[in-house]
Amino acid sequence: MSQKIRIKLKSYDHNLVDKSAEKIIKTVKTTGAIVSGPIPLPTHKRIFTVNRSTFVNKKSREQFQLSSFKRLMDIYSSTPRTIDALMKLELPSGVEVEIKV
Repeated sequence: MSQKIRIKLKSYDHNLVDKSAEKIIKTVKTTGAIVSGPIPLPTHKRIFTVNRSTFVNKKSREQFQLSSFKRLMDIYSSTPRTIDALMKLELPSGVEVEIKV
């Protein structure tokens, strides 16, 4: 089979992304495939500015920031055992996983 699999992880918590990346690497290495990564992709930051009061005090504002963290992994020389191990893997909630074959 030996096809390339690309896994992209995305979450708002960097600890969750790192732990799930370690879990994926550990399971893939036990099946005998070659892993490159995790490669940290740029952090996407969204900043929101909100007035503290509704009508008065225009200069008084609050800022909120929402960061999304991403990691990229490539798996080479994968076997059917590798794909089965990836399907059975349980990752924490709050992590978005995108798999391309």
